[in-house]
Amino acid sequence: MKIDIHHPAELGLLARAVRRSSKVRIDDLAATAGLSKQFVSDVERGKPTVQLGRVLRLLQELGVSVSLDIPQEALAELHKLQAKANANAASHA
Repeated sequence: MKIDIHHPAELGLLARAVRRSSKVRIDDLAATAGLSKQFVSDVERGKPTVQLGRVLRLLQELGVSVSLDIPQEALAELHKLQAKANANAASHA
């Protein structure tokens, strides 16, 4: 099911709901995701300054996928940027 998220507090409630419905304790989730219990608690409380990369790792551990709906006119620019990033990565490999 897709849920629109507009605020960190909404994301926190979603993460807590998924964790609880999975019957996973907060400290167990933190350990399996390689995060601190405090960080998971901060996310669940909707703290707006948590690190995005760590939030994505937490959501992945919960089985929550993230997708973004971007304007159609931005798609061509995104493809150019991705190609450039891939070319840079290949030249550094």
